[in-house]
Order: sequence, then C-alpha cells, then structure tokens
Amino acid sequence: MAARSDFLDANILVVDDKDANVLLLKNMLGRAGYTSVASTMDPREVCERHRTHRYDLIMLDLQMPGMDGFKVMEGLKEIEAGGYLPVLVITAQPGHKLRALEAGAKDFISKPFDLAEVLARVHNLLEVRLLHRETKNLYDKLLSEHKLLIELSAQPGAMVGVLKDEQLATPWYVSLWLRHRWLQLNLITAFIAAAVVGLFQDTIDRLLILTMFLPVLAGQSGNTGSQALAVTLRGVFLGELELGKQKALVMKEALLGLLNGALVGIVAATCMYVVAVVKHLPNALMLSVVVFLAMIGSCVISGACGAIMPLILRKLGADPVIASSIFLTTATNVASMGLLLGLATILVK
Repeated sequence: MAARSDFLDANILVVDDKDANVLLLKNMLGRAGYTSVASTMDPREVCERHRTHRYDLIMLDLQMPGMDGFKVMEGLKEIEAGGYLPVLVITAQPGHKLRALEAGAKDFISKPFDLAEVLARVHNLLEVRLLHRETKNLYDKLLSEHKLLIELSAQPGAMVGVLKDEQLATPWYVSLWLRHRWLQLNLITAFIAAAVVGLFQDTIDRLLILTMFLPVLAGQSGNTGSQALAVTLRGVFLGELELGKQKALVMKEALLGLLNGALVGIVAATCMYVVAVVKHLPNALMLSVVVFLAMIGSCVISGACGAIMPLILRKLGADPVIASSIFLTTATNVASMGLLLGLATILVK
C-alpha cells in the first residue's frame, strides 16, 4: 500500500491554456502538500514532456486552441503501452465528460473548481496510479523470476550436453549435433584420466587391491565437486556471487572438502584395512593411511575446482553450465586416482 509521502511526492502536470486556472490548481495542490507539480499552457508539449518525465497524473483541459484535450490523449495512448492513461480531464461542458472517459480519461473535474472535489479526485486517481505501478512492478519481477527458474531448470541437462534449445520435438539429427560434440570433448578428457592411471601401472600390478578403491574415491570426490559446482552456479545465476566474494567461496568449498573428506576417509580407510587383513596383505595399515590421505586430498581439490571452474569459464566467455561438469569430472578423476596411486607408490613398499 502506498504511503502518504508517495502521494505528496507524485509527479503531476497541469495543462490549461488559461493562466488563472493553472495558478489556481497549482495553488490548491501546493497547499495540500503536493511537492512536484509542473504546468504548461501549450498542449503540444504534453506528450513529449510525459515521455520524458512519466507523470503520475496529468490534469488536462479539454478545450484548448491549436490542439484540444482529446488529441492530446490520442498522443498519450501511443506512449502508455500498458493502456493506462493517468489523465484527469478539466471541463465546463457536461457533454464532454462521457466522451472523455470513453477516450481513456480516468476521471474529471468540473469548472468552476471546488477545492474538496479537486483534492479528492486527485488523491483517488493517484492511489489507482500508484497501485497500477506497484502491480506492474510485481508482475515484471515475477516474470523475471519465472524466466530465471526456467534457466535453472535447464542446468541439469546443460551440464551433460543437453542444451536448453533442445526439446522433446527436436529432430534426432539436431539432437545428435547438439550432444555429440560434448561427448567427443568428454572422451578426450577421459583419456587424460586414463593416462594418469597408466603412469602407475607398476603400482597397480603390485597392489591390485587399489583398483577396488579407485571408483570409491572418484565417486566421493566427484560428488564433492558437484555439490560445490551446484552452489556456485546457483549463486552466479541468482546474482548472489558479488565481486570480491569468489576467493571466500573457494576457501569455503575447500574447507568443506577437507572436513567431508576426513569424515568419509575414516570409513573408507577402515574398509581398506579390513579388506587388506582378510586378504592377508602385510601392509594393511599403510594402505588404509593411503586411502585416508587420498580421500582428503581429492575432496579438497574437487571442492575447490567445483567453485573455481564456472568462474574461470565465465571469465573466458564460455557457458559455465554447459562446460563446467566436463572439466570438473576430469579434475576429480585425475586428483582421486593420481593421489591414491601416487601415495601408494611412495608409502607402500
């Protein structure tokens, strides 16, 4: 609901070819507390002035030389795309009232002026005008939020190469083009992760038990990175990620990766110890330590990458929604597999 100050600060234009009428109306409104009352005696200026100032109320005389009030209202209709004319007509002719209302005017006042009537009709029209503006602003805000929700709903598909342009009715060959290029890129990044495993082939041959825990670490670190990525993308789309907060976000996600990695790492290390003991491996304790440290390291790296990746891609001009998950998957796989196999090579003799 509009406050009293909103009414008194409303932008009002008085249009009349009689100087005495202009002065009288401005005096009435000024004494009532209205602070922004402009006037003109030239009806040809009204449309241009309204286009510039967007008046909350135009008090318009109907009978003026050169251009009457009806022609002025026709011009105002072209400016007010929403169809709402904030016009209060001024007339001494009873026959003009109905025609003015049909032309789009919202109310009228009669000559000679009655102070109480003028102030009451001005207040009522301003109340409607301000309510109309608030309703329009609310509608625009809801429409903007609806569009944002549509964009956010497209994120899961975009993160695996299904773009928002693709629908159920999209032809198969178009879908093939939209998706396949991202699958080829994903294949290249998968070879990078495979190359890391290949570097430690001797370690794998010596400690085959590690292969049981490769998918465990990859899955946990991947989920950690995906959580950080989802939060970062949401912040980017909702405008919550202000300039200067990126470093704090990365540090927070790295800390969460450290804590979650430690908690999950305890469970994974215990499982490794139990399996190694059951298989009568002599270095069961050291293997569990390797799993624990690799889990912590990979979750820290994955959490930080989940926050950093969309920021870097956005800065480079790429769509962070589409490209982030592909590079994040590569980073988490390389980190988890590299740490597990690398630590095992160093610590388990």
